[in-house]
Amino acid sequence: MRRLAELRAGPGEGTGLFTSDLSVNEFLLVREAGFRPVGLVLGSSIYHVGIQLRRWTANQELEKLSQAMYHARELAMTRMEAEADQLGADGIVGVRLEIDFKQFGSHLAEFIAIGTAVVADAPPPEGGGWRNNRDLPFTSDLSGQDFWTLVQAGYAPLGMVMGSCVYHVAHRSAARTIGTFGVNTEIATYTQALYDARELAMTRMQNEAEQLEAEGIVGVQLNNLAHTWGGHTTEFFAIGTAVRPLRADHVINKPTLVLPLTDPR
Repeated sequence: MRRLAELRAGPGEGTGLFTSDLSVNEFLLVREAGFRPVGLVLGSSIYHVGIQLRRWTANQELEKLSQAMYHARELAMTRMEAEADQLGADGIVGVRLEIDFKQFGSHLAEFIAIGTAVVADAPPPEGGGWRNNRDLPFTSDLSGQDFWTLVQAGYAPLGMVMGSCVYHVAHRSAARTIGTFGVNTEIATYTQALYDARELAMTRMQNEAEQLEAEGIVGVQLNNLAHTWGGHTTEFFAIGTAVRPLRADHVINKPTLVLPLTDPR
């Protein structure tokens, strides 16, 4: 792409400028962490999310829909990583992953991944590179401030990891609904359904982190997304940033007390 070629061009070969969706504070902290933005990268996939029949009175995962939502996001992420790779980037920071269901089709959605590609000023303390074990630029949805804190603490991002589960929560019979009318009581069927769906999403996210040989996952978000399926079908989506230590003997600095001088009123 011409845009990426111009961003990668050196002095005298093209514009040589960078683009970024980082705020001013985030940009300065990313630079302070030892990384230089080289360009805004994005990936997009307009995906047809199909239909799956479900049992009215049964809790069940809708596997076809789970696979569709995961695959569409993966396509967007892969294309964003490919753009960063063309720029020779070591990673992508401030990644946003968004879904937009289109007006021209109730089952058509655009999945967009966007972030700022960065190049490191120096290799990690113990050598090697900043890329992950797939030789791809790392991805992170941490803010610029959190990214700086992570690097200062002696950790590096490996990649964004995610898990998806589209789940149908069973409808209650009329008799059971009437039986609990006006009564304070747990609806065990609903509790178990939501618990199972969250567990599936979290487990799949953790499996991705294990494939990256991560030590842990930070900044985890667990979202409940209804999309366009109605009240009893929802997607549980878990996402976070898998991280690794930069060196085994690193000691994290103790936090320092800071007193703000601004008026709390």
